[in-house]
Amino acid sequence: MIFGTHVHVGIEDRSFLIDAMNAARYMMPHLLALSTSSPFWLGRKTGLKSYRSIVFRSFPRTGIPRSLGSWSEFEEMITTLVETGSIPNASKIWWDIRPSWSYPTLEMRICDVCTRVDEAVCVAALFQAIIAKLWKLRCDNLSWRQYSAAFIEENKWRACRYGLDGQLIDFGKSRQLPARQLIEELVGWFVDDVVDDLGSRKEVEYALTILKSGTSADRQLATYQRTGDLKAVVDELIKETAEGVL
Repeated sequence: MIFGTHVHVGIEDRSFLIDAMNAARYMMPHLLALSTSSPFWLGRKTGLKSYRSIVFRSFPRTGIPRSLGSWSEFEEMITTLVETGSIPNASKIWWDIRPSWSYPTLEMRICDVCTRVDEAVCVAALFQAIIAKLWKLRCDNLSWRQYSAAFIEENKWRACRYGLDGQLIDFGKSRQLPARQLIEELVGWFVDDVVDDLGSRKEVEYALTILKSGTSADRQLATYQRTGDLKAVVDELIKETAEGVL
């Protein structure tokens, strides 16, 4: 079984909702790299930081979506798939980021489940801040450049494989740079001017702590390296999950 972190941000303007999805796709691999927590599968070390992403890829209608032109285009797609018996309803669209059919929200679904509550809150706050920044750009008659799903999928693979220790591609510069550097830019440059209005600076900047100390996947691998025992990894996960909650 696999589980992910899903975060909804309320957006009542459907036109902006689609535009926000198209733009925010670019940052999805960055958020995945911050949340990796599935380096093991069926009792084996996989060599990946997010094996959950690889398992989920075998399902239909998953991954980074292509850009959409409008809400009506999304609506037409859902209607066609339902009428042809392909899906019972829109909940079976399992993209990494998707417009919600049931609520006026944009839903981010790419992240693994964080095993510390502070990490989960950080990922949610960062996604909220990204959407707020895109809204600010829209109000200033500006936009974020869109890239094809094929480009973004390359970065997703790098996040799956290496997490924070790898490199992501800055497609604007056509250069690969350390994932940590690009996430620092996301936090310290892209969303910095909206987090105070949101009241989430502390939560967003917790990402810098994750960059220094590593993700759940990094901690799991370190425990396994130290003990050679998957039960010790599970015990550590239970302990982390209880921190700040129980």
